[in-house]
Amino acid sequence: MGACVTINASTAEFRRDTEVIGLIGFAHMTSHFFQLILAPLFPLIKEEFGVSYAALGFMVTVMYSVSAVLQTMAGFVVDRFGARRVLLVGLSASSLALVLAGLATSFWMLLAIAVLAGLGNSVFHPADFSILNAKVDPKRLGYAFSTHGIGGNFGWLAAPPFTIAISSAYGWRTAAIAAGVLGLLIAAFVASRTALFDSREEAGAERGRAPGVRKTTLAEDLRTLTSKPILKCFGFFTFYAMALIGLQTFSVSAATTLYGAPLVTASEALTGYIAGGIIGILAGGFAAARSSRHNLVAAASMASGAALTLLLASGTLPVWLLIGVMTAVGFCTFSAQPSRDILVRAVTPPGATGKVYGFVYSGLDLGGSTSPLLFGWLLDQHLPQWVFGVSALFMLAAMATVVTLRPRRAADEPAPGVVAEKSPS
Repeated sequence: MGACVTINASTAEFRRDTEVIGLIGFAHMTSHFFQLILAPLFPLIKEEFGVSYAALGFMVTVMYSVSAVLQTMAGFVVDRFGARRVLLVGLSASSLALVLAGLATSFWMLLAIAVLAGLGNSVFHPADFSILNAKVDPKRLGYAFSTHGIGGNFGWLAAPPFTIAISSAYGWRTAAIAAGVLGLLIAAFVASRTALFDSREEAGAERGRAPGVRKTTLAEDLRTLTSKPILKCFGFFTFYAMALIGLQTFSVSAATTLYGAPLVTASEALTGYIAGGIIGILAGGFAAARSSRHNLVAAASMASGAALTLLLASGTLPVWLLIGVMTAVGFCTFSAQPSRDILVRAVTPPGATGKVYGFVYSGLDLGGSTSPLLFGWLLDQHLPQWVFGVSALFMLAAMATVVTLRPRRAADEPAPGVVAEKSPS
């Protein structure tokens, strides 16, 4: 009888974990879907409003800059009020931004809407990871983080076909509004499933703090965020994003210039990079679930990606190999993600999940908002090989930040917010 109860409990726990992982992965896919809705529409938006591509690029910079600034703040809000509410606000704000973009009558309105989009984008990582860390059994976190990353990549893949198909038939405004309405429907669906998160374990919620964890002061929170392990994680995310943005945004232009590759081939190489990333995240999830040295797994992934990217920078590859090598680069670099996310969890003090994930993930937005200027300048200087070369250097810098990272030990200095037990007198 006892064995049956144990089996039933284990099955129910597995089912609940699977539902939570799937729902959060779906929400993350939606956030990445939002990120690439307008980019394919830039030629149409440029023509209607009479602005330059530089101006449209500035609009993207505004969105990511706002997201970078607000992401840490969103983490504090997650820890104070709970991740579920913040996640729903983010989904709703991002969806509303796209609806408003479709109704905009001037480019200046689009800039203001980019601020709202940045606010919506800022909440996903601190909210997602707070929920996953609180609700999923630790032995399944590698798979949870892998699913989260794969969802994001599928969001990137889904956005261009969606927006191009609708805009071709009904115009860019209809495409933007349709994406926004779809987002609102997804937000309603996620809201209907929030019973999955309703428990005293909901990460950081004031009403459900873990035993032994008290409310922290701002000074204690700042000491946590500026500790060496957390700053190493922030550095990894920043350098990782700079390499990712370099390849994702400029590899097509660099490949056509450096290799004389046809535009179709260069575009297929970029698609291979994203598809390889999906497979890499899946493989990285299995590696993370079976390894205790997540720093070495992440470092090896980045080193392998850097070596292959330097091969691209050499300019000596035959054109027919571009797709294969770019796919391998995507596999290697994205396979670091599950181990990377577990490392962040390992150095996070109790009760600080939202703010720590918010802070370190703001490094992605920092890298995403600054590196396009550098890579664009390299192409303007007719140095396409350095688009690949500098991306590889950023990968090596990311490797250097993570290779010495170690989990926080119980014997370490007590983290802010943890009530130390008095020793017996």
